[in-house]
Formats: sequence, C-alpha cells, structure tokens
Amino acid sequence: MKLLSRAEEIILLAVFCLKENAYGIPIREFIREKTRTEWSLAQIYEPLNKLREKGYVLKYKDQPTPERGGRHKFLYRITKKGKTALLEIRTVHDRVWESVPKKSLS
Repeated sequence: MKLLSRAEEIILLAVFCLKENAYGIPIREFIREKTRTEWSLAQIYEPLNKLREKGYVLKYKDQPTPERGGRHKFLYRITKKGKTALLEIRTVHDRVWESVPKKSLS
C-alpha cells in the first residue's frame, strides 16, 4: 500500500467534500477553513496533478460561463480508487493513534 502524503490527503478530502464544486478556489477556501492556514494555488495544484496521475481524481472541463468571460474551469471528482486511498490512510491513522495513550498528550 502506498500512503498518501498529508497534502494529498487533505486535498483529496476537499475534493470529496466539495463534490460538484471541486476546483482551485473552493478547494483552497475549504483547506484554509479546515486547517486555518493559507495555501497557495501551487500548493494545491501540484499534489492535485499527482492525485490525477495516480487515478485518484478525474479532471474535467465545466461549461463556459458569462461570469468568467466565457472561459471554462477545470473541476475535479474523486474516483473509487481515491475513496479507497482515503479509507486506507484513515485506517493507518486510527491504528497509529490507538497506540498513543490519551493521558500522555496532556
């Protein structure tokens, strides 16, 4: 099993949660809200391209809109393989965290 990097995991979770609205800006806003840190678009697109190459997300064009001057945007959708990768990384996290006594973190 090849584990996701932390950035890949967070971005893949964002794509999963955003459903039909998963593209650059909403992904960045989701990550900022959840992690309380700023991510540049480069920090999002590089791992997103790796996720696409691994078959964890699909990239497709949306219809052009007047609001965007007739330009389209690229949207992302999680694949079954991507969902499996998320379940695997969660299982690993859970197993590791089970080893840590809660009182030891106080």
